[in-house]
Amino acid sequence: MSELRPRADGPHAGGDTRETARIEAFSDGVFAIAITLLVLDLRVPPQASQVPLGGWLAAQWPSYFAFVDSFATIGIMWINHHRLFTLIRRADHTLLVLNGLLLLGVTVVPFPTALLASSLHRPDARVAAMVYSGTFTCIAIAFNLLWHYAASGSRLLDRRVDPNAVRAITRAYAVGPALYGLALGLAVVSVTASIALTVALALFFALPSRPRAAV
Repeated sequence: MSELRPRADGPHAGGDTRETARIEAFSDGVFAIAITLLVLDLRVPPQASQVPLGGWLAAQWPSYFAFVDSFATIGIMWINHHRLFTLIRRADHTLLVLNGLLLLGVTVVPFPTALLASSLHRPDARVAAMVYSGTFTCIAIAFNLLWHYAASGSRLLDRRVDPNAVRAITRAYAVGPALYGLALGLAVVSVTASIALTVALALFFALPSRPRAAV
């Protein structure tokens, strides 16, 4: 997808660009805080611990895994949010609400991350995996709501946007809620399969959207 520069023509072009720039700047701050909070779940051993340091650190592997997975996922969500706002050039009240709904999901991510990290080696890990994948299911739905509202009839998009690029993003995002919902269902029978699917989805959404010719 080719990047678009802000429009310089039109009586409201400057105001439109400033408005979406403020939305993206605020969103960037929320993403940055959420991704930073993840590190709080990585802890040093207590002073009174009798376990050798190497063994204690090795036992914390669920925390390391959950941290890396969620760090990557939030980073990829930030990349996708940025991609959307290279195409979205105007804003209204509904867009602000939908963007806030998306950011609500992003700020919640550190909680299911910590929950998963503390539960992977316990019998109730399935519940933690359900909360974890369920959180990303809700975020995927929020992404779709935001994009569909902005892109419907090119309501808030840059007037020069390639329709093929819009369709490519719409197709890619459409699979998100269903597949994250599948990860939620898989958590009931296999925590490993559920987490593997969330990792695979993060990698999928890290790829650039490639417009395809309409059939």
